[in-house]
Amino acid sequence: MEIVNAAEALSRGAAAASRLRVSGLDQGDRVAFAVPAGGLTGSSLEQAARLQAATTIAAFGALRAGIVPVMVNPELGPIERAQVLSDCRASRVISSAAEMLALADPEGAPRRSDLADLPQARPMHYTSGTTGRAKGVWTGMLPGPVAELWWRDEIEQWPHEPSDISLVHGPVAHFGPLRFAMLSWLGGGSAVFPGRFDAPRIARIMTELRPTTAFVVPGHLQRLFALPGGPPTSPYRRLVHAGAACPESLKRTAHRWAGVNRVWEFYGSTEGQFTACSGPEWEERPGTVGRSRARRRLLIDNGVIWCHGPEYCRFEYFDDPERTAAAWREDPGSAGVGAAFTVGDLGRLDADGYLWLEGRREDLIITGGVNVYPAQVESILARLPGVDEIAVFGVVDEQWGQRVCAAFVGSADPGAVRDWARGNLARHQVPKLIRRLPELPRTASGKVRRVNLADLFT
Repeated sequence: MEIVNAAEALSRGAAAASRLRVSGLDQGDRVAFAVPAGGLTGSSLEQAARLQAATTIAAFGALRAGIVPVMVNPELGPIERAQVLSDCRASRVISSAAEMLALADPEGAPRRSDLADLPQARPMHYTSGTTGRAKGVWTGMLPGPVAELWWRDEIEQWPHEPSDISLVHGPVAHFGPLRFAMLSWLGGGSAVFPGRFDAPRIARIMTELRPTTAFVVPGHLQRLFALPGGPPTSPYRRLVHAGAACPESLKRTAHRWAGVNRVWEFYGSTEGQFTACSGPEWEERPGTVGRSRARRRLLIDNGVIWCHGPEYCRFEYFDDPERTAAAWREDPGSAGVGAAFTVGDLGRLDADGYLWLEGRREDLIITGGVNVYPAQVESILARLPGVDEIAVFGVVDEQWGQRVCAAFVGSADPGAVRDWARGNLARHQVPKLIRRLPELPRTASGKVRRVNLADLFT
């Protein structure tokens, strides 16, 4: 594991920012962090931890210089990886572990004194689209006062102290793990990087270091609670979870383990944050994801959740004005808050403003806290000769929330389809179960009935 305190993050981040500036990057430019999984020789957990820490440090330094890191998921298959790199048009691509480690090495780096105290931008992350093409969530460089408002908003919601140790559970290519590590440094604390999630290893770190804060997805908790003898005594003063629906039984187990007052949940997306919910609030209203965060207001229109937020939370989908326009609405009478955005999820509000989710976008699969879009997976699998038609869908799974499954029509062998998937998709996108069928069930209008397929596979 790698332990990085705030002083080291500032020093090594400054080195990374200086090297990026010397290489010709300026404020508002993009640098793609695109080291594939297993990028270090042997890819041991210790080596993976070094790379995970270096990537987070380099992103932190770049943001303080106003350079926008594009966080490319290392698990992407070659086709999707190439699509993201082509779409983002980065001025520079960091594509090897050696290059990433050198970028964040403080030795021999040119020194600059013009770095801001707070990040001057949001990282650029790609969130998968329903049409099969990922969308880059983009804000560009934020003017100084706007950047301070954005990051102060996060610090106020999730405050960290100099004594805090934040244990990173998920991949930093995703915004939640990356953001919480940076918030720990901004509060003067430390971040611990395990390399990748491994439940026994995480349990040992809890015992040895007694971390005080963590961001997790429900799948992390499932695997920790499934350890022989259970997890060690909770060390956390604040345990935050999001990314997927949390079963009530798992939620109550987490409350008993960490303490109901120490567990928080939020509902949000790569695009923005909607709600926050403390443990006691949830116990009073089991199933809610909380009320709107400060300076936000929720609206339900035809079942779709919209969130009015401050202007400093505005975003766009990179180089896609049509999708951007569809995600935003300007409503009269929304005094005190800005325009509203949606990611298409469905929900309801009670009389006290508490939100209940009633469904994700019908094509969205959430497995282990990670979004998988059938159209995106289907577009890759359909390239295999012998796959004439294919449908990808989710089936309820106690550990993962949902598991990805696929049914296809054609002459290809299911094993060949699985091999193709493993070679061209991220691990979380690879269907756990693949079946060949004589035909796919369809509605009268010709659309594939995914519900019927899910029932068949269950």
